[in-house]
Amino acid sequence: MLTGLSLRVRILLFFALIAIGGAAIVSLALYLGYRNALNDGVGAGFVLAGVLSGFGLMGLAAGIWLLFDENVAKPIERIAATMRTHAHARVDTNVDTHAARYLGDLAPAAAAVSTQLSQSTMDTAQTVATETERLLDEKRRLTALLSEIPVAMVLVSPAHKIVLYDGQAAEALAQVAPPRLNASVFDYLEEDALMRAHARLDDGLTEVAFDAVGAGGAYHFEARLKPLGHAPGYMILIDDAHIDISPEDARPLTYDFDLVDAVQPSDVMNTPLMDMTFVVFDSETTGLLPHKDEIVQLGAVRVLNGRIVAGEQIDQLVNPGMTIPAASTKVHHITNEMVANAPSIKPVADEFHHFARGSVIVAHNAPFDMAFLHRQAKSMEITWDHPILDTVLLSAVLFGASETHTLDALCDRLNVTIPPDLRHTALGDAQATAEVLCHMLPMLISMGHDTFGKVIEQTRKHGRLLEDLN
Repeated sequence: MLTGLSLRVRILLFFALIAIGGAAIVSLALYLGYRNALNDGVGAGFVLAGVLSGFGLMGLAAGIWLLFDENVAKPIERIAATMRTHAHARVDTNVDTHAARYLGDLAPAAAAVSTQLSQSTMDTAQTVATETERLLDEKRRLTALLSEIPVAMVLVSPAHKIVLYDGQAAEALAQVAPPRLNASVFDYLEEDALMRAHARLDDGLTEVAFDAVGAGGAYHFEARLKPLGHAPGYMILIDDAHIDISPEDARPLTYDFDLVDAVQPSDVMNTPLMDMTFVVFDSETTGLLPHKDEIVQLGAVRVLNGRIVAGEQIDQLVNPGMTIPAASTKVHHITNEMVANAPSIKPVADEFHHFARGSVIVAHNAPFDMAFLHRQAKSMEITWDHPILDTVLLSAVLFGASETHTLDALCDRLNVTIPPDLRHTALGDAQATAEVLCHMLPMLISMGHDTFGKVIEQTRKHGRLLEDLN
């Protein structure tokens, strides 16, 4: 009935309801007070009238607030979140006009703007599609050509951070730990030998051969350092004769040239979100009790410059040292036979700890997953002191605490698809959470939450949903 009225008339009715309801409550309270005064005296009558008026007006205010919250505040929050999702996450979702049916023409107007924005985006995309495809084709050819060069190579920034590595170099680095863009090269190679060779480059040499030693003395091989001409940074070249790589194996390049000039942050809290490296992970377990259950699978991916880094991932089954209950297997489809020959949690946690070095750990419902790792930390001599983001809390910041914050709900809201065969697998859920995070980052920045510290300030406001682990 009220949907046919204009927004201004509906607001007038709200205030009229307050006035009429307030007058009715006060009148009723005065009447009852008068009746009481006839029997117990004037003072008692005034007290009763005052008490009834006070509680009545508070009840009226609560009712009006509830109506206003359900029919005005929440719909406006949803419209704002939807438009922000359109504008910054580039996700084509429909404005919920039914939920905002009492807001007059606001929802249809917002839907029209979103539709026009989507159409403009499509028109622009079609205009540049041909040129983009040509550039991508050139990029693929260049990548294929460079990948066939029979020398393992690592490109390192002036800050000694890894900017590029090929498949052969990845195999060499993996003998120490999983290769990672933006990781310190000293996480893989002992610093002294590398810096002695680097000092000779500074003396003007165009190539310096040296004996590279893996961090911790894990392995040795011959390598060469070359400067990049007038560009900053240097290359580490490894002859493929010194590493065991099948010639049939694919040798893709992994790179991000924006890292060459990246400024290394000195303070995590003041670091811009897009300058941070995120490691998004998920675990599957024998049950829901971190104090007694165990991890059976761990999956993780890395996000850099707002993009998932292809190929940088962990997908590892874990032997829990106990029988996996049938109820848990029904959820994640991991059986006792599948984990019988898998490593224990210690080497897997060690690998993940190295994988997450210098990064922000991200999880959906982080307190649950981190509780399993923290429980084992002391016996493993590992400290989980990483900064942490939780996509549940980020969802509350972006969409409001009253919305649904499950991973499935976020994926639906942000048009992220989880293949059915990957749902409730550690890597599948980690990949989905990472895609959700990539959509969320520009939305957070658009709200002014552009540094890690500002985001944490906002997530802590939703502590009743989940504990902030920072």
